[in-house]
Amino acid sequence: MTTKELALHTIEELPEGATWDDVQERINIIAGVRKGLRELDEGKGIPHERVRAEFAQWLSD
Repeated sequence: MTTKELALHTIEELPEGATWDDVQERINIIAGVRKGLRELDEGKGIPHERVRAEFAQWLSD
């Protein structure tokens, strides 16, 4: 699915009373998820254990 097709599909899924802010928010969410998935595919993710360690440190401070 192309970016344009995904954007159109995303907008079509919104309720009839959706506002411009709703459209923008939904598009931004989809774009962010796609960017994150692309970064994971490129090996740019953070290992789970490192995230756990950082959270443990934040919660103990």
